[in-house]
Amino acid sequence: MATDEPAQHASQDFTEEGAIEVAWGQVDQYEIVRKLGRGRSSEVFEGIRLVDYQRCAIKSLKPAEKTKVVNEIKMLQTLRGGPNIIQLWDVVVDPRSNTTSLIFELVDNVDFRSLYPLLDDNEIRYYLRELLRALEFCHSKGVMHRGVTPHNVVIDHSKRKLRLIDFGSSSTCMPGTTYDVRLGRVFGAPELLLDFEEYDYSLDMWCLGEMLASMIFRIQPFFHGFSRLNCLEQIATTLGTKGLLNYIERYDMDAPDVDDIPVHEGRSWTSYVTHENGGLANDVAIDLVDRLLRWDHQDRLTATKALEHPYFASLEEGTRL
Repeated sequence: MATDEPAQHASQDFTEEGAIEVAWGQVDQYEIVRKLGRGRSSEVFEGIRLVDYQRCAIKSLKPAEKTKVVNEIKMLQTLRGGPNIIQLWDVVVDPRSNTTSLIFELVDNVDFRSLYPLLDDNEIRYYLRELLRALEFCHSKGVMHRGVTPHNVVIDHSKRKLRLIDFGSSSTCMPGTTYDVRLGRVFGAPELLLDFEEYDYSLDMWCLGEMLASMIFRIQPFFHGFSRLNCLEQIATTLGTKGLLNYIERYDMDAPDVDDIPVHEGRSWTSYVTHENGGLANDVAIDLVDRLLRWDHQDRLTATKALEHPYFASLEEGTRL
C-alpha cells in the first residue's frame, strides 16, 4: 500500500552489491492519467494513487537504466525531507515490462519559457532563494546535483512552490575524486567544458548563476554555444579570455585547442542592462551574478554564502509571495 513514505511491506535488496535497500510498492495501486514528457532514459506521467486518489508524478525508467535508477533512489533517500527537494513517495516495478517507476509528489509546473518572462524582481529573488535552499541542503549532505537547469526546477506559480528534481545524474562529492564531465553543454560550467574532472559543488553554483543571469537579463539561455569550444568562447566574450587562460594554467589543464578562441577583453554585466530588463538587472542582482559566474570554480560563492547575499535581504524568512 503506497503512502507518503515508501511502503515497508516488501523491502528487498535492489542491487547485487547491496548498495541500497528499496521498499517496493504495488504497481496496481497507481493509474496513469496522461503523459507529461520524456527524456533520454525515462518517461513521465501524471497519475493517481488509487488508495486515496492523490495525484502523483510517475517516472518510468527503461530497464537498461538500472544504474541510473539505483543512483536516483540513493540520492533521494539521502536527501529525503530536505527543503524544496522533490518528494519520492514510492518505487514500483511492472512485472510485465520489467520497468521500474518512481512515484513522486506532483507539482503543477509552469514551463519556464512561459513563466520566466512574467516574473517580477521579488518573484525572481524568491524562487532563487528557494532553489538555493535546496542546493545548500544537497551540498550539506555531500551531494552534487550536476543538472541544475530550468528543466530540472519545477515551479507551481499559483502556490509559489519550487522543487528541485531529477537526481539521476547526481553524485556524492569527495575531495580528490574525479567525475564524469559528459553532463551536457547548455548549462556547462567551464570545468566541464575543459574536461576538468576534479570538480565539486561549485559546478551547481555556476549553473545557478546562469539561471539567474538568464532571468534578470531576459536572455534564455544566457550562454549558448553549438560546440564545446564555442561554449567557451561565448563565456569568454563576457568574462574575458585572460581569465580563461589563467584558469587553465592554475590547474594545469590540458586544453591546447583554446588557442583557437579569439582574444576577448570581456564585457561588463551592466552592458546587458536594457530598458526592458532594468528593473530586474539591478545592482544587487548583478553583483550576485558576478560572484557566481567566475572562471575559477574556487572563486564562486557557496550556496550558504549566496543565501547571505544582500540580494535576498528584502525577503523575510519564510516568505511566500
